[in-house]
Amino acid sequence: GCPLTPLPPINIAIRFTYVLQDWQQYSWPQQPPDFDALLGGEVGGVEFGKLPFGACEDPISELHLATTWPHLTEGIVVDNDVYSDLDPLQAPHWSVRVRKADSPTCLLGDFLTEFFKLCSKKESTEEILGRGPVEEEGKDDISHALSKLTEPTAVPIPKLSVSNMVHSARKRIRRHRRVDESPLSNDVLNSILLVRGATHRHRHSETPYKQSCSDVYCSPLKAYGDLNLYNQLKSAPSDSLTYRLALCVCLVNFYHGGVRAVAHLWQEFVLEMRYRWENNYLVYGLASGPPDLRCCLLHQKLQMLNCCIERKRARDDGRKTAEGGKERERGRERKVSGSTGTENGRLGPESAEMGREVSPGKSWDSWSDSEGEDEFFECLSDTEEMKEAASTDGEKGGAKVAKPEGRLHPHGKLTLLNSQEPLYIPVTQEPAPMTEDLLEEQSEVLAKLGTSAEGAHLRARMQSACLLSDMESFKAANPGCTLEDFVRWYSPRDYVEEEVVDENGDTVVRGDLSARMKIPGNMWMEAWATAKTTPARRQRRLFDDTKEAEKVLHYLAVQKPADLTRHLLPCILHAAILKEKEEESVEDILSARKAIQQATSHASKLLRHPSPDYKKLEDVITQLIAVETVIARSRSLKAKFGIGKAEQGDNAEDLERFVSSLLEEPEVSVIGAGRGPAGSIIHKLFVSAQRAALLAPLDEDTGRGGGADDKKPMGGASVPDFPPPAGREILLRTCVPRPAPYSKALPQRLFCVLMREDFRLAGAFSSDTSFF
Repeated sequence: GCPLTPLPPINIAIRFTYVLQDWQQYSWPQQPPDFDALLGGEVGGVEFGKLPFGACEDPISELHLATTWPHLTEGIVVDNDVYSDLDPLQAPHWSVRVRKADSPTCLLGDFLTEFFKLCSKKESTEEILGRGPVEEEGKDDISHALSKLTEPTAVPIPKLSVSNMVHSARKRIRRHRRVDESPLSNDVLNSILLVRGATHRHRHSETPYKQSCSDVYCSPLKAYGDLNLYNQLKSAPSDSLTYRLALCVCLVNFYHGGVRAVAHLWQEFVLEMRYRWENNYLVYGLASGPPDLRCCLLHQKLQMLNCCIERKRARDDGRKTAEGGKERERGRERKVSGSTGTENGRLGPESAEMGREVSPGKSWDSWSDSEGEDEFFECLSDTEEMKEAASTDGEKGGAKVAKPEGRLHPHGKLTLLNSQEPLYIPVTQEPAPMTEDLLEEQSEVLAKLGTSAEGAHLRARMQSACLLSDMESFKAANPGCTLEDFVRWYSPRDYVEEEVVDENGDTVVRGDLSARMKIPGNMWMEAWATAKTTPARRQRRLFDDTKEAEKVLHYLAVQKPADLTRHLLPCILHAAILKEKEEESVEDILSARKAIQQATSHASKLLRHPSPDYKKLEDVITQLIAVETVIARSRSLKAKFGIGKAEQGDNAEDLERFVSSLLEEPEVSVIGAGRGPAGSIIHKLFVSAQRAALLAPLDEDTGRGGGADDKKPMGGASVPDFPPPAGREILLRTCVPRPAPYSKALPQRLFCVLMREDFRLAGAFSSDTSFF
């Protein structure tokens, strides 16, 4: 006991904590499902071509309001179970902290996780969808068909019985049922493949396909994301077919049956690509030109297919033009056939033989698609060329004169060295486009040749196919030309010109090949010696579009759903990052922005590797899920505090800073306590929760604004604004001389926490030890 009289004053600090768990109408701001849409029933209003975003549950589970009275004196405050003088609205200090839900379910995170799980699947498309009944029934018979025809043994006939017939019928029904029950309906497939039905494929129109692509998939993502992001992630441009295919596969996997739906969609996509190849319809949503090696391999394969279609269309158009011209020529010849020197419109044998010597007459499209086959000639086209050759030879008196073919345009003012004829640039074949796997395969083949002289020579010959083609085109366009003429056009640096004095003492300019061109066994000289006078349209194609297109289609057809997922994973990560950038730009959260940059950098390092580490890519998905959670928490708090509504007025900036602080800091002080803008909103949240918890009419809280006049007793008959405190913290502080009355007065402290189920006491007492 303390013998002092009177007792020293005791300073009391009290803090009550109120917990808000029932948010009522201030719930998380997720869009309601659109039940009339094609994908109706899901949360978030998702449609093909767009990734969903947001939490499926409120990411903020609780709000803790701490009301503090820092300086009270004893005897003036009454607080018990019946009555309390401590009105939270009158507390001079408020502070708030939020309790966040642990790992809330988020839409984008679920999509990425389910899509990533496909990488571990090992079944092929045929195993997932099942074989067709015809293929299954005839599988055993086809392999032994020839042997059964040649062998004299009798074919075994199964015993006819009712049980065997029922069993086989059940097997057929089961097979047909499995085939008929497709994972994706025709409506879903048509909306994905951007066609309106199976009959629209045969309308020979590309315009609706192109317009529907732009109408369905155009989005503002470019405004928010880096346009070169696909280069960092090695994915595909956000407006490309590959990118949109990745989004559709992700949505189909989540909503329409998982891996079976993905396998069905991929099967239909491959059939669509084959249809476009066979009917010369370009695949839209792909940049023109050779495959872009900065993109994923699947995108390169689709670009290669487009290159094949373009070459095939150009070849077919050229053939149609040539045939049209020949038909007109034949029509004119029929009119004057009576006055010609031919017999029944045919050439004589000498003229035909002479024409065959001058012009071999093999058109570009008459070449076979496979290497090593014999050359075939089209009779009609050869006849026309032989007629032209015969007439030319008749004019020259039988002398052989090479006719220039395949000229593009004169090369400036240059002339041939051996004559005064202008030097013409020939029409050449374009180099063959290649994807990165073909380049890697070619480099491996060249590397296996070794470093020996023979290997180096063979490697040079393999790499000189384009050079040989250009030489043959140059010879056809410039009859009588030399290697020096070709080098002047093809590699001007290897033709050195010098000023010399001739026999007459005049200064003239003379040129000669460079030193490397004069090396014995030089590949240029060997190629020039073996090059024939053949224009580009009659040469064997450097790029066999038919062969390459079939290789691409075969590559696509053998891809398993897991392989497809690995190909499209960079595009999905690209889309997820763009989506989060778009959402973050609206919320403006600094921590989320930094996390997105870190995830992008991490993914870029992994995806640039030829064989990415998928375990580390899973960590990237975890980072993106964490960013989505942060943005969802921000939206939830902003919705609860009414940020973005017109009635906030001048307090909008203060509320935004308050919500941002709640996300970043463990506890935030409320400016103005219960009378401030944030405090009044918190008060309304508690009032709404109390009305709902006690089933009171909601009309009672109309007109309550949280001002100074809203104080009301806690124990009244009406519904209280706040629930009973979840915790009471009381701090008693004073200064007392201990252990003797003449000791120095030192601070004494007693702390008490009262909870619903328990309480705790903690004391800190000090004593003067100078003389004791």
